[in-house]
Amino acid sequence: MISQFFVLSQRGDNIVFRDYRGDVQKGSAEIFFRKVKFWKEDGETEAPPVFNVDGVNYFHVKVVGLLFVATTRANVSPSLVLELLQRIARVTKDYLGILNEDSIRKNFVLVYELLDEVVDFGYVQTTSTEVLKSCVFNEPIMLDATHMPPLGPAALFMQGNKRMPGTAVTKSVVANEPGGRKREEIFVDIIEKISLTFSSSGYILTSEIDGTIQMKSYLSGNPEIRLALNEDLNIGRGGRSVYDYGGSSGSGAVILDDCNFHESVHLDSFDVDRTLTLVPPDGEFPVMNYRMTQEFKPPFRINTLIEEAGSLKAEVILKIRAEFPQNITANTVVVQMPVPKYTSRVSFELESGAVGQVTDFKEPNKKLEWGLKKIVGGSEHTLRAKLTFAHESHGNITKEAGPVSMTFTIPMYNCSRLQVKYLQIAKKSKNYNPYRWVRYVTQANSYVARI
Repeated sequence: MISQFFVLSQRGDNIVFRDYRGDVQKGSAEIFFRKVKFWKEDGETEAPPVFNVDGVNYFHVKVVGLLFVATTRANVSPSLVLELLQRIARVTKDYLGILNEDSIRKNFVLVYELLDEVVDFGYVQTTSTEVLKSCVFNEPIMLDATHMPPLGPAALFMQGNKRMPGTAVTKSVVANEPGGRKREEIFVDIIEKISLTFSSSGYILTSEIDGTIQMKSYLSGNPEIRLALNEDLNIGRGGRSVYDYGGSSGSGAVILDDCNFHESVHLDSFDVDRTLTLVPPDGEFPVMNYRMTQEFKPPFRINTLIEEAGSLKAEVILKIRAEFPQNITANTVVVQMPVPKYTSRVSFELESGAVGQVTDFKEPNKKLEWGLKKIVGGSEHTLRAKLTFAHESHGNITKEAGPVSMTFTIPMYNCSRLQVKYLQIAKKSKNYNPYRWVRYVTQANSYVARI
């Protein structure tokens, strides 16, 4: 049960506000934004997703720079409300095609109609795009995607020499193309978030992949789809499938710890040939979520060296090497490393011929930051940083610095080797041949190297 729902911009502007119960004061949006902006409790720089102010519980998630917020005085499950906020964002994106401040402002009538159908008097009714189509009648006003700011590297996917269209990111599931026609196409994205910890010697201490197979369908008539995965896919530790599948568990097998499927997926033939059958609902939805803790080849290796250069100086050498193939390129790579608290100044030295690299010393947090626009597979990059201390160190500098962390996005690459072998769509006629797009992307969840 929620009392209010509102969406704020990064500046704190109120874009959407809906009061369902009237038991929370009207200025809650301003109270929330001030609290989040100036959050300094417990040494943290960012507000947690759930906190309480004067008896009001505030829940929020950040989606593409917008803050989706719910308030309540009741003792409700935080997980439930946070999931609701994510689903409201997803449904809004399904209808508007583009989720940003402009699209919401231009479609505020449609957004309020959606909110009234999704939540009634604070209680959730439905978050299904397919169910909402029967009771939401306003048409979206589409923004021109060509005048949009760049969506970032994660939106660019390559398949051979063909660039896949970004239309899945900017298309509404309810609006037709100009001329009233609808382009028949389906997008399948295999998104993996990896968590990995290296020891100071470079050995892998922990490794985990959280993956999801996302689908977004623009097929008219909702035809049946068959999605085939690796035949040597095993589910369950030790290669023993929980579905009693007697497939290969050799070195080439893909072994998942566990997985779950969307309610529309039929697993009748999954035990036999690892094929999923489903009739896709409207909107974007996860076909399958999976987790893998089997050791995998890390996409990057990180080497760090700290040398003292006198009583008030030290030098840090950071090396990162891309372990993936040369035809793959990682984007928006950021390397961070905390330095001793008494560091007063840092000077950087990049390798000769370095392009698209930026360095910064975040003095309030005492962190080095190294940004690389892109890294080609097989390449190696080095950064030297000279530290100047405010006073002499009385301990081991290595213990007072680090660990090194990385964030990155690698399109058309996945560490688990899970693959979509084919995507079969039930034909309605001989000439029916919709576009199929299968894309892979790997992102860092927690990628850390100890010093």
